Amino acid sequence: MNLVNGGSMSNESNDILFVNFNQDCTSLAVGTKTGYRLYTINSLEKLQETFSCEREIEDICIVERLFSSSLIAIVSIANPRKLRVYHFKKGTEICNYCYSNTVLSVRLNRNRLVVCLEERIDIHNISDMKVIHTIRDIPSNPKGLCALSVDNEKSYLAYPGSSQVGEVQIFDTINLRPITMIPAHDSPLSAIAFDWHGSKLATASEKGTVIRVFSVPQGKRLFEFRRGIKRNATIYSLSFSPDALFLSASSNLETIHIFRLDIPRERPQEDNQSWMSYFNKAVQSAVTYLPTQASEVLTQDRAFATVNVPNSALNHRNICALNYIQKNLRLLMASADGYFYMFEVNVNEGGICKLLTQSSIHVPSPNIFNNSLENHSLINECSYAQATSKNIKIDPDANEAIINNELASEIGMSNKFLKLSDTAEFPPMVTNRSN
Repeated sequence: MNLVNGGSMSNESNDILFVNFNQDCTSLAVGTKTGYRLYTINSLEKLQETFSCEREIEDICIVERLFSSSLIAIVSIANPRKLRVYHFKKGTEICNYCYSNTVLSVRLNRNRLVVCLEERIDIHNISDMKVIHTIRDIPSNPKGLCALSVDNEKSYLAYPGSSQVGEVQIFDTINLRPITMIPAHDSPLSAIAFDWHGSKLATASEKGTVIRVFSVPQGKRLFEFRRGIKRNATIYSLSFSPDALFLSASSNLETIHIFRLDIPRERPQEDNQSWMSYFNKAVQSAVTYLPTQASEVLTQDRAFATVNVPNSALNHRNICALNYIQKNLRLLMASADGYFYMFEVNVNEGGICKLLTQSSIHVPSPNIFNNSLENHSLINECSYAQATSKNIKIDPDANEAIINNELASEIGMSNKFLKLSDTAEFPPMVTNRSN
């Protein structure tokens, strides 16, 4: 989540410009005024900082990590039209691209890297970083709203199909063709998110009162949830749990909602016809005579569980995710107040979620591995021959990166350099929780 234009940073004392979880919610990336930091989320105790790059590239407004690999995509405020792709452990730049307008968001999966501008979307083949398709003349999308499914076989891209109403365009980034258009809301979209398998899409409009879930690619409405009664909200984030049984929605208000995506089961007919059973049947019958809009409100499901946003995080933008940690469902929240929060979600009873841990993401921890990109900016502004003639020290890995960048400036890096088949570099995603 880009916090630069979020409206919540004007009174901030911290240096955070961007926060986001990676594709399987095992890592948190933080862009700051002095660089960027990466954290690992695998413990109930505290957030573990695993990498910090300070003072080499400043004012990082976008930093996206590919799963738990060493591949990251970066955009800075100083060069908002330039995307840089790094191997952060080696301290080498794999490639960079300049665009005609500001890069608003970047999305990655194991097949594609998607760059969203206000009126255009570029799709890169992640194995060589070539631009393989451009979606031009999209409706004005000043927030760079888009979502990319992480499933290897269903690499779907979702983006607004209108700036006036809540239409969602679904695009197949593997076969490079449009799939469907989903008329999700009457108002413009505020948030969209795929589930981990690319078979469901959650949407919210600028009103923020109703959350809808659709099947993909069919576009059939599966669920409809009401976040509040008459109180509009700005939805910051939507996130499915790995098993797609739960959906979280965070906003500018004091409550985060978690909905349960259960398919209603038909109850067996009661032998004892109680007064309550007659009443329920009467209500269901009455609903059929109401106008469509009114009947939809009556049949909407409420939140299964809620999170009370800590006082320190109120009035700050945030992003949330759901993941199983040590076999238990947790809600993860990173906030512009400079803290990461983890909450316990009771999958059986629901209710108010308990705060388990709070970790600062303000200042990098001491003695953390900092792979500074020494001479990096100078190297990438000149050729390999120029670099060697100036006696710039280049390690072998950086040497290989520069040579490949020169030989393939138009076609990107080779598969050999990216090592996409190396599970140590790009470990497989696990979507099912262990028993």
